[in-house]
Amino acid sequence: MPARFPDIDLNVLRTSTRLDGTVTLERLREAAIDAVVSVNADLHAWRVRQADAGHPSLADVPAPVIGGESVQLARYRRAVFNLTLADLTERYRGYDSTKSGGQQAEDLELTICEARRNVSWALNDMRALPRSTIELI
Repeated sequence: MPARFPDIDLNVLRTSTRLDGTVTLERLREAAIDAVVSVNADLHAWRVRQADAGHPSLADVPAPVIGGESVQLARYRRAVFNLTLADLTERYRGYDSTKSGGQQAEDLELTICEARRNVSWALNDMRALPRSTIELI
């Protein structure tokens, strides 16, 4: 059985990602569930290896502790929170052809890209993989 991962508190997620009341609780929950499913799928093989090594939960995986908590828990939340943010930002961006609307769309695109980058980095940090992949063409 794979190692257990922690539950996600939607209030903490909302506060951490600075989502306002525009995003309903139902939509936040749906996006968070999608993010958890995706993150867990990405980490499945790693989770199985951790469980086989005798670490039944993410908190039991050997890692530094900061503020009384394993950094692995913080990394997991970072991946889920940022994937949720990216998904919701993509869904909620609107179209506005004015100059200010174009700038807002660019800002949202930057937010989405940064959130997805943060997901990738958090997952790589959890698995002790490099953050960058460089290929020769």
